[in-house]
Amino acid sequence: MIKLFQGLALPVIILVIWEILSALGWLNVYLLPPPSQIWDRLLTIASNGLLIKHIGTSLYRVGIGFSLALCLALPLGFLLGLLPGVRSFLSPSLSFFQQIPAIAWIPMFILWLGIDEASKFAIIMYSAFFPIFLNTLHGIASTDTELKEVAYTYGLSRWGLITQVYLPSAAPSVFIGMRLGLSYCWRSLVAAELLGSSQGIGYLIQEGREMAQTDLMLGGVLVIGLVGLSLDFAFRRLETKFLPWQEKKEIYSRK
Repeated sequence: MIKLFQGLALPVIILVIWEILSALGWLNVYLLPPPSQIWDRLLTIASNGLLIKHIGTSLYRVGIGFSLALCLALPLGFLLGLLPGVRSFLSPSLSFFQQIPAIAWIPMFILWLGIDEASKFAIIMYSAFFPIFLNTLHGIASTDTELKEVAYTYGLSRWGLITQVYLPSAAPSVFIGMRLGLSYCWRSLVAAELLGSSQGIGYLIQEGREMAQTDLMLGGVLVIGLVGLSLDFAFRRLETKFLPWQEKKEIYSRK
């Protein structure tokens, strides 16, 4: 609880100062409306159901794209981690595509897949793929050699080695990759919605720009940050549940 108050202290101070400066007329309320005006606008679109509708649409797109990225990145990361020869063959090509940001592909994805949902799924999947893939690859490839030797000594099969040695060892790195991938795909989704969409938080911001409603634009930005923060918090809780030994390890390391 103390950490929560500490984390909220700076945002609250900024909002209070912002509101006071706006009330004193020291800020241009058209370019930078006060927090109270932004809050009122969010309450208005929340009361008529539009806000929930836009958030739900964005979360649906993230869920589909992120799931597709998991289905591709996890198996490929495990495969290349277990097979150094294949890794050497594919690494240059994957490194090339890793340097290209998802936003650079948006025009091509729209051209290939249309302006509907498929192009947005592709952008999200591409954004999440490399953080998940690279962290999975690192987790598998960096498995302790001594653990593998002990497993061989006890006569574990190849499948037993994967499930009882590689997977537990790589799990923390995999969860880090998934958490980063989720953050990346959330940000890329908003960019895709800004360029072409009729629903979603990005569309909400675009609508505010077209109607010259700065409070709506800033409200959309606020929602993006809050929803992204909530997703990250939920994923950290999920990681704590599935990897309880990591939490204990961090506590002991602080001591």
